[in-house]
Amino acid sequence: MKVLQLCNKPPYPPVDGGTLAMNGITQGLLAAGCEVRVLSVCSDKHPVLGSRIPEDYLQATRFEAVHVDLGIHLIDAGVSWLCGESYHVKRFISNDFSAKLKSILKEEQFDVIHVESIFLTPYLPLIRKYSQAPVLLRAHNVEHLIWKRVAQSERNPFKRSYLKHLSLTLRAYECEHFNDYDGVIPITEKDAATLRELGCRKPIVAIPFGVQPADVDNVEVEPNSLYHLGSMDWVPNQEGLRWFLGKVWPLVHQRMPQLTFYLAGRKMSDEFLNLRLDGVRVVGEVPDAMAFMASKQINVVPLLSGSGLRVKIIEAMSAGKVVITTSIGAEGINYADGKDLLIADTPQQFVDQLQRCVDSPQFCQEVGQNALNLILQQYDNQLLTQRLIQFFQKILDRE
Repeated sequence: MKVLQLCNKPPYPPVDGGTLAMNGITQGLLAAGCEVRVLSVCSDKHPVLGSRIPEDYLQATRFEAVHVDLGIHLIDAGVSWLCGESYHVKRFISNDFSAKLKSILKEEQFDVIHVESIFLTPYLPLIRKYSQAPVLLRAHNVEHLIWKRVAQSERNPFKRSYLKHLSLTLRAYECEHFNDYDGVIPITEKDAATLRELGCRKPIVAIPFGVQPADVDNVEVEPNSLYHLGSMDWVPNQEGLRWFLGKVWPLVHQRMPQLTFYLAGRKMSDEFLNLRLDGVRVVGEVPDAMAFMASKQINVVPLLSGSGLRVKIIEAMSAGKVVITTSIGAEGINYADGKDLLIADTPQQFVDQLQRCVDSPQFCQEVGQNALNLILQQYDNQLLTQRLIQFFQKILDRE
Protein backbone atom coordinates (compact mmCIF):
# COMPACT_ATOMS: atom_id res chain seq x y z
CA MET A 1 0.00 0.00 0.00
CA LYS A 2 1.34 3.43 -0.97
CA VAL A 3 0.60 6.23 1.49
CA LEU A 4 1.25 9.95 1.23
CA GLN A 5 1.51 11.39 4.73
CA LEU A 6 0.96 15.15 5.00
CA CYS A 7 2.20 16.68 8.25
CA ASN A 8 1.55 20.08 9.81
CA LYS A 9 5.10 20.12 11.26
CA PRO A 10 8.22 18.00 10.71
CA PRO A 11 7.55 14.57 12.26
CA TYR A 12 11.23 13.80 12.69
CA PRO A 13 12.97 13.99 15.05
CA PRO A 14 10.03 13.09 17.34
CA VAL A 15 10.51 15.74 20.00
CA ASP A 16 6.97 16.39 21.26
CA GLY A 17 3.59 14.71 21.47
CA GLY A 18 2.47 15.60 17.97
CA THR A 19 5.70 14.53 16.28
CA LEU A 20 5.82 11.32 18.32
CA ALA A 21 2.30 10.47 17.17
CA MET A 22 3.05 11.23 13.51
CA ASN A 23 6.35 9.37 13.52
CA GLY A 24 4.68 6.42 15.19
CA ILE A 25 2.35 6.12 12.19
CA THR A 26 5.23 6.51 9.73
CA GLN A 27 7.36 3.85 11.40
CA GLY A 28 4.43 1.52 11.93
CA LEU A 29 3.39 1.66 8.27
CA LEU A 30 6.98 1.14 7.08
CA ALA A 31 7.40 -1.84 9.41
CA ALA A 32 4.15 -3.30 8.04
CA GLY A 33 5.55 -3.19 4.49
CA CYS A 34 3.78 -0.06 3.28
CA GLU A 35 5.48 2.54 1.09
CA VAL A 36 5.30 5.93 2.78
CA ARG A 37 6.15 9.35 1.40
CA VAL A 38 6.20 12.28 3.85
CA LEU A 39 5.55 15.91 2.96
CA SER A 40 5.55 18.40 5.82
CA VAL A 41 5.04 22.02 6.63
CA CYS A 42 7.95 23.55 8.52
CA SER A 43 8.20 26.97 10.15
CA ASP A 44 10.38 29.14 12.34
CA LYS A 45 8.70 27.57 15.36
CA HIS A 46 9.07 24.03 14.01
CA PRO A 47 12.10 24.00 11.67
CA VAL A 48 13.62 21.02 9.90
CA LEU A 49 16.44 19.74 12.10
CA GLY A 50 18.40 18.19 9.26
CA SER A 51 21.40 17.19 11.33
CA ARG A 52 19.17 15.01 13.52
CA ILE A 53 17.38 13.17 10.70
CA PRO A 54 19.07 9.86 9.84
CA GLU A 55 19.76 8.94 6.24
CA ASP A 56 17.68 5.75 6.40
CA TYR A 57 14.63 7.81 7.39
CA LEU A 58 15.17 10.20 4.49
CA GLN A 59 15.52 7.34 2.04
CA ALA A 60 12.56 5.36 3.39
CA THR A 61 10.14 8.33 3.41
CA ARG A 62 11.61 10.62 0.72
CA PHE A 63 10.93 13.31 3.30
CA GLU A 64 10.42 16.87 2.07
CA ALA A 65 9.37 20.01 3.90
CA VAL A 66 8.16 23.41 2.76
CA HIS A 67 8.63 26.50 4.92
CA VAL A 68 5.39 28.29 5.76
CA ASP A 69 5.21 31.54 7.73
CA LEU A 70 3.14 30.57 10.77
CA GLY A 71 4.00 33.67 12.75
CA ILE A 72 1.25 35.72 14.36
CA HIS A 73 0.61 38.88 12.31
CA LEU A 74 -1.72 41.36 13.97
CA ILE A 75 -3.26 42.73 10.77
CA ASP A 76 -4.02 39.26 9.41
CA ALA A 77 -5.37 38.17 12.80
CA GLY A 78 -7.59 41.25 12.93
CA VAL A 79 -8.93 40.66 9.41
CA SER A 80 -9.73 37.06 10.31
CA TRP A 81 -11.53 38.24 13.44
CA LEU A 82 -13.64 40.70 11.48
CA CYS A 83 -14.41 38.14 8.75
CA GLY A 84 -15.21 35.34 11.18
CA GLU A 85 -12.42 33.14 9.75
CA SER A 86 -10.26 30.66 11.64
CA TYR A 87 -6.84 32.30 11.88
CA HIS A 88 -5.43 28.98 13.09
CA VAL A 89 -6.22 27.44 9.70
CA LYS A 90 -5.60 30.49 7.52
CA ARG A 91 -1.93 30.65 8.59
CA PHE A 92 -1.27 27.26 6.96
CA ILE A 93 -2.26 28.38 3.45
CA SER A 94 0.87 28.62 1.29
CA ASN A 95 1.44 28.85 -2.46
CA ASP A 96 4.80 27.12 -2.05
CA PHE A 97 3.28 24.17 -0.21
CA SER A 98 0.51 23.94 -2.80
CA ALA A 99 3.07 23.83 -5.60
CA LYS A 100 5.09 21.06 -3.96
CA LEU A 101 1.99 19.02 -3.18
CA LYS A 102 0.72 19.42 -6.74
CA SER A 103 4.08 18.29 -8.12
CA ILE A 104 4.06 15.13 -5.99
CA LEU A 105 0.47 14.25 -6.89
CA LYS A 106 1.15 14.71 -10.60
CA GLU A 107 4.26 12.53 -10.60
CA GLU A 108 3.01 9.69 -8.38
CA GLN A 109 -0.19 7.80 -7.56
CA PHE A 110 -1.05 6.82 -3.99
CA ASP A 111 -3.51 4.36 -2.50
CA VAL A 112 -4.24 6.56 0.53
CA ILE A 113 -3.50 10.16 1.47
CA HIS A 114 -3.18 10.55 5.22
CA VAL A 115 -3.57 14.14 6.51
CA GLU A 116 -2.24 14.97 9.97
CA SER A 117 -4.49 17.62 11.58
CA ILE A 118 -7.42 19.73 10.44
CA PHE A 119 -5.01 22.63 9.73
CA LEU A 120 -4.03 21.14 6.35
CA THR A 121 -7.65 20.94 5.17
CA PRO A 122 -7.28 23.98 2.83
CA TYR A 123 -5.24 21.69 0.54
CA LEU A 124 -8.06 19.17 0.17
CA PRO A 125 -9.47 20.67 -3.08
CA LEU A 126 -6.00 20.47 -4.63
CA ILE A 127 -5.67 16.84 -3.54
CA ARG A 128 -9.06 15.97 -5.02
CA LYS A 129 -8.11 17.62 -8.30
CA TYR A 130 -4.91 15.65 -8.83
CA SER A 131 -5.57 12.36 -7.02
CA GLN A 132 -8.29 9.72 -6.92
CA ALA A 133 -6.99 8.29 -3.63
CA PRO A 134 -9.21 8.43 -0.55
CA VAL A 135 -8.14 11.15 1.88
CA LEU A 136 -8.20 10.44 5.62
CA LEU A 137 -7.87 12.90 8.48
CA ARG A 138 -5.88 12.04 11.59
CA ALA A 139 -7.54 14.21 14.25
CA HIS A 140 -4.94 14.51 17.00
CA ASN A 141 -7.37 16.65 19.00
CA VAL A 142 -10.78 18.22 18.70
CA GLU A 143 -8.86 21.43 18.24
CA HIS A 144 -11.48 24.00 19.24
CA LEU A 145 -11.95 22.35 22.64
CA ILE A 146 -8.37 23.22 23.60
CA TRP A 147 -8.98 26.92 23.03
CA LYS A 148 -12.42 26.80 24.61
CA ARG A 149 -10.92 25.46 27.83
CA VAL A 150 -8.03 27.93 27.72
CA ALA A 151 -10.50 30.81 27.22
CA GLN A 152 -12.61 29.69 30.18
CA SER A 153 -9.62 29.92 32.52
CA GLU A 154 -8.29 33.25 31.15
CA ARG A 155 -8.84 36.21 33.52
CA ASN A 156 -7.95 39.05 31.14
CA PRO A 157 -11.31 39.97 29.55
CA PHE A 158 -9.86 41.11 26.21
CA LYS A 159 -7.67 38.04 25.89
CA ARG A 160 -10.56 35.81 26.97
CA SER A 161 -12.76 37.35 24.28
CA TYR A 162 -10.14 36.74 21.58
CA LEU A 163 -9.51 33.15 22.73
CA LYS A 164 -13.25 32.53 22.66
CA HIS A 165 -13.32 33.88 19.10
CA LEU A 166 -10.50 31.53 18.12
CA SER A 167 -12.41 28.62 19.61
CA LEU A 168 -15.71 29.47 17.91
CA THR A 169 -14.21 30.03 14.45
CA LEU A 170 -12.16 26.86 14.75
CA ARG A 171 -15.26 24.93 15.84
CA ALA A 172 -17.18 26.23 12.83
CA TYR A 173 -14.33 25.23 10.52
CA GLU A 174 -14.07 21.74 12.01
CA CYS A 175 -17.83 21.16 11.75
CA GLU A 176 -17.86 22.38 8.15
CA HIS A 177 -14.98 20.25 6.90
CA PHE A 178 -14.94 16.93 8.77
CA ASN A 179 -17.28 15.51 6.15
CA ASP A 180 -15.00 16.56 3.30
CA TYR A 181 -12.75 13.62 4.15
CA ASP A 182 -13.37 9.97 3.31
CA GLY A 183 -12.71 8.93 6.89
CA VAL A 184 -11.58 10.39 10.21
CA ILE A 185 -9.16 8.85 12.72
CA PRO A 186 -9.33 10.49 16.16
CA ILE A 187 -6.98 9.39 18.91
CA THR A 188 -9.60 8.64 21.58
CA GLU A 189 -13.11 7.21 21.78
CA LYS A 190 -14.21 10.39 23.54
CA ASP A 191 -13.02 12.49 20.61
CA ALA A 192 -14.78 10.10 18.22
CA ALA A 193 -18.05 10.62 20.09
CA THR A 194 -17.51 14.40 20.03
CA LEU A 195 -16.95 14.35 16.26
CA ARG A 196 -20.20 12.47 15.76
CA GLU A 197 -22.00 15.00 17.96
CA LEU A 198 -20.53 17.78 15.82
CA GLY A 199 -22.10 16.19 12.74
CA CYS A 200 -19.35 14.02 11.25
CA ARG A 201 -21.10 11.40 9.10
CA LYS A 202 -18.02 9.79 7.55
CA PRO A 203 -16.48 6.52 8.83
CA ILE A 204 -14.67 7.09 12.13
CA VAL A 205 -12.30 4.82 14.01
CA ALA A 206 -10.48 5.79 17.21
CA ILE A 207 -6.86 4.66 17.16
CA PRO A 208 -4.64 5.90 20.00
CA PHE A 209 -0.99 6.80 19.91
CA GLY A 210 1.24 3.74 20.00
CA VAL A 211 4.61 3.22 21.66
CA GLN A 212 7.32 0.64 21.97
CA PRO A 213 8.33 0.39 25.66
CA ALA A 214 11.91 1.52 26.13
CA ASP A 215 14.62 -0.43 27.91
CA VAL A 216 15.17 1.65 31.05
CA ASP A 217 15.96 -1.09 33.56
CA ASN A 218 19.57 -0.03 34.06
CA VAL A 219 18.87 3.64 34.81
CA GLU A 220 19.36 4.70 38.43
CA VAL A 221 16.25 6.39 39.85
CA GLU A 222 16.70 9.49 42.00
CA PRO A 223 14.80 9.18 45.31
CA ASN A 224 12.02 11.70 46.08
CA SER A 225 12.02 13.08 42.55
CA LEU A 226 9.09 14.42 40.55
CA TYR A 227 9.19 15.68 36.99
CA HIS A 228 7.21 17.36 34.26
CA LEU A 229 8.38 16.90 30.67
CA GLY A 230 6.66 18.54 27.72
CA SER A 231 6.83 21.17 25.01
CA MET A 232 6.72 24.49 26.79
CA ASP A 233 5.42 26.44 23.78
CA TRP A 234 2.09 24.58 24.12
CA VAL A 235 -0.44 26.80 25.91
CA PRO A 236 -2.08 24.03 28.02
CA ASN A 237 1.34 23.03 29.42
CA GLN A 238 2.11 26.63 30.35
CA GLU A 239 -1.31 27.13 31.92
CA GLY A 240 -1.16 23.90 33.94
CA LEU A 241 2.33 24.53 35.27
CA ARG A 242 1.50 28.08 36.37
CA TRP A 243 -1.38 26.63 38.38
CA PHE A 244 0.72 23.79 39.81
CA LEU A 245 3.66 26.01 40.78
CA GLY A 246 1.43 28.72 42.23
CA LYS A 247 -1.29 26.69 43.95
CA VAL A 248 0.02 23.16 44.47
CA TRP A 249 3.77 23.22 44.95
CA PRO A 250 3.79 25.49 48.05
CA LEU A 251 1.52 22.96 49.81
CA VAL A 252 3.62 20.02 48.61
CA HIS A 253 6.91 21.61 49.66
CA GLN A 254 5.55 22.54 53.07
CA ARG A 255 4.44 18.99 53.83
CA MET A 256 7.20 17.07 51.98
CA PRO A 257 10.30 19.30 51.76
CA GLN A 258 12.44 16.32 50.75
CA LEU A 259 10.79 16.22 47.29
CA THR A 260 12.44 17.82 44.25
CA PHE A 261 10.40 18.84 41.22
CA TYR A 262 12.23 18.87 37.86
CA LEU A 263 10.78 20.98 35.06
CA ALA A 264 12.00 19.91 31.60
CA GLY A 265 10.99 20.51 28.02
CA ARG A 266 11.71 22.24 24.75
CA LYS A 267 11.32 25.97 24.21
CA MET A 268 11.20 26.87 27.88
CA SER A 269 10.34 30.56 28.19
CA ASP A 270 12.18 32.99 30.47
CA GLU A 271 9.13 32.93 32.74
CA PHE A 272 10.03 29.36 33.73
CA LEU A 273 13.80 29.49 33.18
CA ASN A 274 14.04 32.31 35.72
CA LEU A 275 11.97 30.54 38.39
CA ARG A 276 13.43 30.61 41.87
CA LEU A 277 11.30 28.27 43.97
CA ASP A 278 12.53 26.06 46.78
CA GLY A 279 12.64 22.44 45.67
CA VAL A 280 12.12 23.25 41.97
CA ARG A 281 14.87 22.70 39.39
CA VAL A 282 14.38 23.98 35.85
CA VAL A 283 16.49 21.96 33.41
CA GLY A 284 14.97 23.01 30.06
CA GLU A 285 15.47 20.74 27.06
CA VAL A 286 17.05 17.37 27.81
CA PRO A 287 19.20 15.45 25.29
CA ASP A 288 17.50 12.09 25.95
CA ALA A 289 13.87 12.31 27.07
CA MET A 290 13.51 8.62 27.92
CA ALA A 291 16.72 8.57 29.98
CA PHE A 292 15.60 11.67 31.87
CA MET A 293 12.17 10.17 32.44
CA ALA A 294 13.63 6.89 33.65
CA SER A 295 15.82 8.67 36.21
CA LYS A 296 12.86 10.18 38.09
CA GLN A 297 10.19 8.59 40.27
CA ILE A 298 6.89 10.33 39.58
CA ASN A 299 5.49 12.12 36.53
CA VAL A 300 3.31 15.15 37.31
CA VAL A 301 0.98 16.37 34.53
CA PRO A 302 -1.27 19.19 35.84
CA LEU A 303 -3.31 19.87 32.69
CA LEU A 304 -6.37 22.11 32.96
CA SER A 305 -7.14 22.20 29.21
CA GLY A 306 -6.42 20.24 26.08
CA SER A 307 -7.96 17.48 24.00
CA GLY A 308 -6.98 14.12 22.57
CA LEU A 309 -4.38 11.85 24.17
CA ARG A 310 -1.37 13.09 26.17
CA VAL A 311 1.56 11.35 24.53
CA LYS A 312 3.99 12.16 27.34
CA ILE A 313 1.71 10.37 29.81
CA ILE A 314 1.68 7.28 27.60
CA GLU A 315 5.48 7.46 27.36
CA ALA A 316 5.83 7.75 31.15
CA MET A 317 3.52 4.78 31.65
CA SER A 318 5.55 2.78 29.11
CA ALA A 319 8.60 3.44 31.32
CA GLY A 320 6.74 2.07 34.34
CA LYS A 321 6.37 5.45 36.02
CA VAL A 322 3.68 6.59 38.42
CA VAL A 323 1.70 9.38 36.75
CA ILE A 324 -0.30 11.92 38.74
CA THR A 325 -2.53 14.00 36.47
CA THR A 326 -5.91 15.69 36.27
CA SER A 327 -9.10 14.21 34.87
CA ILE A 328 -8.53 16.32 31.74
CA GLY A 329 -4.93 15.09 31.46
CA ALA A 330 -6.06 11.46 31.62
CA GLU A 331 -8.78 11.82 28.99
CA GLY A 332 -8.59 9.13 26.34
CA ILE A 333 -6.63 6.65 28.46
CA ASN A 334 -8.44 3.48 29.52
CA TYR A 335 -7.20 3.71 33.10
CA ALA A 336 -8.43 2.81 36.56
CA ASP A 337 -7.73 5.57 39.08
CA GLY A 338 -5.48 4.34 41.85
CA LYS A 339 -4.41 1.33 39.80
CA ASP A 340 -2.91 2.48 36.47
CA LEU A 341 -2.40 6.16 37.30
CA LEU A 342 -3.48 8.68 39.95
CA ILE A 343 -6.03 11.49 39.46
CA ALA A 344 -5.81 14.85 41.24
CA ASP A 345 -8.02 17.79 40.26
CA THR A 346 -7.39 20.10 43.24
CA PRO A 347 -4.25 21.24 45.06
CA GLN A 348 -5.13 19.14 48.10
CA GLN A 349 -5.70 16.04 45.96
CA PHE A 350 -2.24 16.47 44.43
CA VAL A 351 -0.74 16.71 47.91
CA ASP A 352 -2.63 13.62 49.08
CA GLN A 353 -1.63 11.54 46.05
CA LEU A 354 2.02 12.51 46.44
CA GLN A 355 1.89 11.71 50.15
CA ARG A 356 0.46 8.31 49.28
CA CYS A 357 3.42 7.65 46.97
CA VAL A 358 6.01 8.90 49.46
CA ASP A 359 4.56 6.78 52.27
CA SER A 360 4.52 3.55 50.23
CA PRO A 361 7.30 2.74 47.74
CA GLN A 362 5.54 -0.60 47.15
CA PHE A 363 2.39 1.25 46.05
CA CYS A 364 4.47 3.29 43.59
CA GLN A 365 6.02 0.13 42.18
CA GLU A 366 2.60 -1.53 41.75
CA VAL A 367 1.07 1.49 39.98
CA GLY A 368 4.10 1.78 37.68
CA GLN A 369 3.91 -1.91 36.77
CA ASN A 370 0.16 -1.67 36.15
CA ALA A 371 0.81 1.32 33.90
CA LEU A 372 3.36 -0.62 31.87
CA ASN A 373 1.02 -3.60 31.57
CA LEU A 374 -1.75 -1.33 30.28
CA ILE A 375 0.55 0.08 27.60
CA LEU A 376 1.64 -3.38 26.49
CA GLN A 377 -1.98 -4.50 26.20
CA GLN A 378 -3.58 -1.47 24.54
CA TYR A 379 -0.96 0.89 23.11
CA ASP A 380 1.48 -1.34 21.25
CA ASN A 381 2.35 0.46 18.02
CA GLN A 382 2.46 -2.68 15.89
CA LEU A 383 -1.08 -3.71 16.86
CA LEU A 384 -2.42 -0.18 16.39
CA THR A 385 -0.80 0.07 12.95
CA GLN A 386 -2.65 -3.07 11.87
CA ARG A 387 -5.93 -1.42 12.93
CA LEU A 388 -4.99 1.65 10.91
CA ILE A 389 -4.22 -0.40 7.80
CA GLN A 390 -7.51 -2.27 8.21
CA PHE A 391 -9.33 1.07 8.26
CA PHE A 392 -7.43 2.18 5.16
CA GLN A 393 -8.55 -1.02 3.42
CA LYS A 394 -12.13 -0.54 4.55
CA ILE A 395 -12.19 2.93 2.97
CA LEU A 396 -10.54 1.61 -0.18
CA ASP A 397 -13.16 -1.12 -0.47
CA ARG A 398 -15.92 1.49 -0.13
CA GLU A 399 -14.33 3.60 -2.84
